Amino acid sequence: MQQKKEPHIGRNISLIRELRDMKQSTLAMELGISQQSVSSIENSAEISEERLEQIAQVLAVDKQVIIKLSKEHLLNQMIAINQNSKTLHFNAIEKIIELYERLLLATEKQNLK
Repeated sequence: MQQKKEPHIGRNISLIRELRDMKQSTLAMELGISQQSVSSIENSAEISEERLEQIAQVLAVDKQVIIKLSKEHLLNQMIAINQNSKTLHFNAIEKIIELYERLLLATEKQNLK
């Protein structure tokens, strides 16, 4: 029986930040921390509840979005956007696909460890 994997909170933060076209330095400035601290957070599977709430506020998403984000969720969102929008800019889809591919590679690397 396959165990359900816990979400990698840092990776989810990174994906949302990149989808918002926000640099680590911008997120760091908004949080009042260094860019290196943001990098460390994005490499962490877990973060404190307080920090998660702060990050969610800066990224303008509910913290549950960060927690529950998954490859399947992203793929479903991409499909929904593509089906429901006639005015979608091609660049947005390319960015989502690029980020999804990076997520897959990161997951594969994590599984190899």
